[in-house]
Amino acid sequence: MRRDTPLRRSLLVRLLALSALVSLCSIAATAWLAARTTTGAIKQEQTQALADHTRIYDELLGYAATHPDWSGAQATVRRLAADTGQRIVLATSRFEPVIDSGSAPDRAAGPAAPPGPVGSGATPTGDSRDAAADRTALPRTPTTTVDPLSVDVAMLPDAPGDRIDARAVGPFRLTPAERATLEEALLKQADCLRSVLGTEATVVDDHAGRPHLRTADDRAPDVRCTSPVVLTAPTRTESAALADLTGLVNACLERQQIGPVTLPLGLQRAPSRDPQQEQVISACLANARRQQLVQYVAPPVLLFVGAPGGARDTAPALTATHRGRVTEVAALVLVLTVAVTAAVGRRLSRPLHALTHAARRMADGDLSARVDVTGRNEIAGLAAAFNAMAERRGHLEELRKAMVGDIAHELRTPLSNIRGWLEAVEDGVAVADRALTGSLLEEALLLQHLIDDLRDLAAADAGELALHREPVDAEDLLGQVATAHGAQAQASGVTLVVEAAGADCPEVFADPVRLRQAVGNLVANAVRHTPAGGTVTLRARTEAGSLLIEVADTGSGIAEADLPLVFERFWRAEKSRNRQTGGSGLGLAIVRKLAEIHGGSVGVAGAPGGGAVFSVRLPLGPPDPGV
Repeated sequence: MRRDTPLRRSLLVRLLALSALVSLCSIAATAWLAARTTTGAIKQEQTQALADHTRIYDELLGYAATHPDWSGAQATVRRLAADTGQRIVLATSRFEPVIDSGSAPDRAAGPAAPPGPVGSGATPTGDSRDAAADRTALPRTPTTTVDPLSVDVAMLPDAPGDRIDARAVGPFRLTPAERATLEEALLKQADCLRSVLGTEATVVDDHAGRPHLRTADDRAPDVRCTSPVVLTAPTRTESAALADLTGLVNACLERQQIGPVTLPLGLQRAPSRDPQQEQVISACLANARRQQLVQYVAPPVLLFVGAPGGARDTAPALTATHRGRVTEVAALVLVLTVAVTAAVGRRLSRPLHALTHAARRMADGDLSARVDVTGRNEIAGLAAAFNAMAERRGHLEELRKAMVGDIAHELRTPLSNIRGWLEAVEDGVAVADRALTGSLLEEALLLQHLIDDLRDLAAADAGELALHREPVDAEDLLGQVATAHGAQAQASGVTLVVEAAGADCPEVFADPVRLRQAVGNLVANAVRHTPAGGTVTLRARTEAGSLLIEVADTGSGIAEADLPLVFERFWRAEKSRNRQTGGSGLGLAIVRKLAEIHGGSVGVAGAPGGGAVFSVRLPLGPPDPGV
């Protein structure tokens, strides 16, 4: 006999191990979070500081691109320092401060003079001792270099390919008069678009400060709204600057033995077909732009951004007291988890043990094994499912035993008749005349019919009953079945009536042979149970997207308690199993199987003395290819 204790202990041990693992992971995560909370906050501040650095760099780069020196940048630096809470220092290549947001205003005025290019060695005015002290206070590595002609792509990844700030326009900047002329023409064009096309348009400036028109849908201006001023043509200032730039580029290309190029306004030219030549042209254009813009932009300076007080970030660390508290809490959580898991594990193991014991009883042949269902949790659901399975298995076992007995009875009766008459002929008691051979043939046909029915049911159960589907007219089908059973009905004194929808009678996609077999079984069953003078009616109609075939009789009817058993194998309303009043008991079971493999269903309704109505419901269309 197998013992249940190892399984129970195994479940408990697994639950304990799992809970201990979860607890240890939770404790470790808690300790890690406690140690990293401050670090996370500092990292968040560092992320914000990086965003502040980018903002500071971008604004200072914009200032440098639009001013020839740093003499007026003190207010911008102090505003950025106040907004970000950072100390901002601009210094020369010798680490001599030019502007310091942390210095007093009177000291800041002196170093604000132009520092000259980085590396030029220019020294700003001011007290040399203060400058030396400031150099000592500056970090060894600057945050970046503010140079509008060489943008730091690490700070601004979306910088232009030539690394020249788009705001550095230099000689291309429009005069006030030129800008006013363009703006006036654009405003008139915007008013025209609003009044003529109903399109909202606004006048905005690009990075170079040149005004242009922007519409909500980026639609090109209507011909009715064209301006007498050619808005896309370069102005006098832009033409002069463009000519100067073109000369510098072509001089560079001449040194590289490459033909001259013509630069359009905006410098958006068509690339050369030769990649190497295109690379040289791009390099010459970038160098020429720097050469042209150098006198219009502020000289490069080193940028230092840091905490106002020079404080440095430090990672948090757990003290001995904190570590002791974390250990105590971890131990308490571990003990509580183990205790709760042990209690829950014992409670879970009891019903599982009962289920295991009942399953083993059933495996040993005890089909009465059941388990008590308590509660509404998953274990209770499993117990209920086990009990339902046991009930179903017991019912199937009863049906199996009844079916074996029914098959033995159905085979024994005709075989006994055949054997008895053959022995009588052999003993000379009976004469093998035509009547006797006809009787024996009838018994053999009954055996063949029973065997065919059993074979059809076995093939249907195994899914090997092949169907040859085709469109079948329901009215023709009912007529064929009525004709085939007309002689039997006439001999029994029963009238067969076919009621169909005429031209509206639908077609069904089915196997005509199997469908006639199913309806024929229903008609044969109805004729058998209808007394002389009665009527059997065949009907077909469409209902809820399906074909509904009904066979109604005026026979003895069916008791309500017997209705669920009508389609069971070898079930008969006549318990004596008299062949004069009942068939083999397989015909209706075959009807149900044939309907199911067609994707349909069967039904029955009736009452004692009121006749019965058998129905077959089939889908009209072809089956799903995936089914």
